[in-house]
Amino acid sequence: MEKDELSENLKNREISVGHQILVMALVKLLLNTARRFIYPFAPALGRGLDVPLSAITSLIAASQFNSILGIFSGPVADRLGYRTTMGYGLIFLVVGMLVSGIFPVYWIVFIGFLTASFGKTIFDPAIQALIGRNIPFGKRGRAIGIVEMSWSGAALAGIPLVGFVLDRWGISVSFYCFAGFGALAWIGMMRFIPPDENNGRYAGQVTLISSLRQLVRIRPALGMIGFGFWISIANDALFVTYGAWFEHAFHISLVALGFSTAAIGAAELCGESLAALFADRIGLKRATVIALVLAILFYFLLPIVGGKLPFALAGMFMVFLCFEFTMICGFSLCTEVLPHARATMMAGFYATAGVGRMIGVFIGAFMWKTGGIFAVTWSAAGFTCIGLLCLFFGLYSWGDQNCCKNNKQHPFI
Repeated sequence: MEKDELSENLKNREISVGHQILVMALVKLLLNTARRFIYPFAPALGRGLDVPLSAITSLIAASQFNSILGIFSGPVADRLGYRTTMGYGLIFLVVGMLVSGIFPVYWIVFIGFLTASFGKTIFDPAIQALIGRNIPFGKRGRAIGIVEMSWSGAALAGIPLVGFVLDRWGISVSFYCFAGFGALAWIGMMRFIPPDENNGRYAGQVTLISSLRQLVRIRPALGMIGFGFWISIANDALFVTYGAWFEHAFHISLVALGFSTAAIGAAELCGESLAALFADRIGLKRATVIALVLAILFYFLLPIVGGKLPFALAGMFMVFLCFEFTMICGFSLCTEVLPHARATMMAGFYATAGVGRMIGVFIGAFMWKTGGIFAVTWSAAGFTCIGLLCLFFGLYSWGDQNCCKNNKQHPFI
């Protein structure tokens, strides 16, 4: 009898974990869609707000700067608690989108979108830190892989739904939808995610600057930050130029170029799914190294085998699959590098990767003008090699024995 009750309790706990992961994935799907929808619909937003396209691209650039400021949110999340910080992130989303819907004027929308974007900036490190605190290291790749499917899900499902709303009812209604779903997400998160427990015990003993200083003083943290920085430069250098490559080499239409973007979204989904299925079994460090080596190989081969459009698309697919797989493994590793300050570590990783993406845009454009797709992809291979060296520098003597010391008492498991 006692054995049956124990089995039933364990089963209920397994279901509880599944519910929480599902809720986190859906909430991140909303936040990712809110961040990403402005890219394909920039012309439509410009027409709706009666401003030129350059005004919308300025808004996009300002939202990218938000991710850099997010480095300061990590120590705050370690102090306040992860669920609490995630709740504040959703409140920022709701307020920003609601104000934008009520007053669809450019400068108010500018401020509202930045407010909503900042909500995602503080939400992301907190949710990764929450998973790191509550999921055993041996299962963390699966949990983070499932939650991060929301990134590709935004491109494959969220953005098309926003397009339908924009086309049918206009920009104000789309902002109201984001605000309404944000409020529902807040309620769902408070219902399914356990309250914070003793989150600020360590963080309360140190200052903000002391917390951030760990990112450069502790070798594994510094190595992971360098890893994220360099591979982000590489990937965005290609991402910002592949459209010009396809148009120049294959003379494809805008519709066909749109399908190539969908292929990249599918590659991201495959990378996230493969990470969820296999990263923990292979071992997160080993899986990251394998994916990086494959990414370097595909970067190098892409212009050689990409003489015809199907091969170019296949090469792009593999590059982005490997990159997304690498990022999921990187997130999972980062959640255990500073177990006493997980949100600080994740915020540092996100911020430096964001800087890398911004630099990658300029490097990609320069390399394209200098040497075409060969210069872009081979420089990307070189940057990824530097990222691999940073990974070795940081995690050479860091192993699984460093992990999972504080997982047993949490309600997630």
